[in-house]
Amino acid sequence: MKMLKKNSSLILMTCLVVLLIWVKSSHGHSHIGRNLLSNQTDSYYAVIFDAGSSGSRVHVFRFSQNLDLLPIGEYGLEVFDKVKPGLSSYENDPKAAAKSLEPLLIKAESVVPINLHTDTPVELGATAGLRMLKGNTTERIMQSVRNMLKNESIFEYKDEWVSILSGTQEGSYFWVGLNYLLRTLGKSYQNTVATIDLGGGSVQMAFALSKENSEKAPINLDGEKYVLQKSLMGANYYLYVHSYLNYGLLASRAEILKVSRNSTSPCILKGTDGYYTYGGVAYKASPSPNGSSLRKCKAIVWKTLKLNAPCKYHTCTFNGVWNGGGLDAIKNIYISSFFFDMASEVNIVDPKASSGKAKPIQYLNAAKIACKLKAEEVKYVFPNVDSKDIPYLCMDMIYQFSLLVDGFGLNPHREITLVHDINYKNNRVEAAWPLGCAIDIVSSSSSRTHISSS
Repeated sequence: MKMLKKNSSLILMTCLVVLLIWVKSSHGHSHIGRNLLSNQTDSYYAVIFDAGSSGSRVHVFRFSQNLDLLPIGEYGLEVFDKVKPGLSSYENDPKAAAKSLEPLLIKAESVVPINLHTDTPVELGATAGLRMLKGNTTERIMQSVRNMLKNESIFEYKDEWVSILSGTQEGSYFWVGLNYLLRTLGKSYQNTVATIDLGGGSVQMAFALSKENSEKAPINLDGEKYVLQKSLMGANYYLYVHSYLNYGLLASRAEILKVSRNSTSPCILKGTDGYYTYGGVAYKASPSPNGSSLRKCKAIVWKTLKLNAPCKYHTCTFNGVWNGGGLDAIKNIYISSFFFDMASEVNIVDPKASSGKAKPIQYLNAAKIACKLKAEEVKYVFPNVDSKDIPYLCMDMIYQFSLLVDGFGLNPHREITLVHDINYKNNRVEAAWPLGCAIDIVSSSSSRTHISSS
């Protein structure tokens, strides 16, 4: 028994000596080890590419375990960069489409810690512009992008992470992202805001419903559900979402010009003459002999919106789409993207502001002025208008007013918020679907492995 106790004591002493030697030998590395362990369990990186119809953008986000956005070095809460034109502009050269993303990839790689590259997922969502290309053009571009990411990047990557977002996905991600930034996510559905996001190729509307109203939802004519169920930040939501393909601002110009059938158009400003190209198709964009006309252009816009299409439901927006019960009961409505950009060009909101209050009638008031101008006069009245938008200024203002009022049923004098970005923790973070996509991934336990530790 004494021998056993002596041997046990000897073994214990030996273990202590070995442990002390190991601690001493590894002392110089222990601080690094603790930092890496802490980083790996405290935060998550995500790289999201937004391949839109008007350009491509990259967003890099970093989250805490509590889903708070964390700063990334000197960049603040989001690393953002963009290039133009969009991938759909390279329909005849898919390799060039993929190559156009390389500067954005380099930017993302430069801000994610290099030792975490292989654990950081890179995902690309293409939106309306690519959805509308014909034949196998879209897939050829997508495959070129997959090849580029596979060969040029060491970010965590899977082929299925490069995809065409459905309009429903895009709209729901945007709603999630904006409500997150406004800190309404996780609260009751009545406290969340409605979103209307006007992109280049499509426009999405989204808002939360009560469970009772969600159960009354019909099935979309395309077979998609009008209402999605989401669990986010401890709250369950029934989210009405609909995406209107071909009704984005850039696509709407083509649809409006189609009505003129290659003739002159009362929606084009006098002093311009040429063609408008969208989706690889050129449309004649020449003014009527007397220039643009508010009344005549508005009639064409109404026809484009298909306001008289049959409605199989109790109430519809336009083109026979169920309206989810409408926006009347929604306390706060935020509109974004081209709604904000074009409003800033005609002095409805300050172009340097992150957001601003306005009323739909202000788009009509701007149209009343724009439609009386010649192209060469625009800069004197609206100095912020981008030169490429000048020929379509009358058309664009009428379209946005009609979309909001005649299409979505807003009172022309109702106050709404036009938003570009949100002040979150003293940082301006852009309101866009990639943030919602990243939040959706991180907040889902089944998808949590997509997001790398940092």
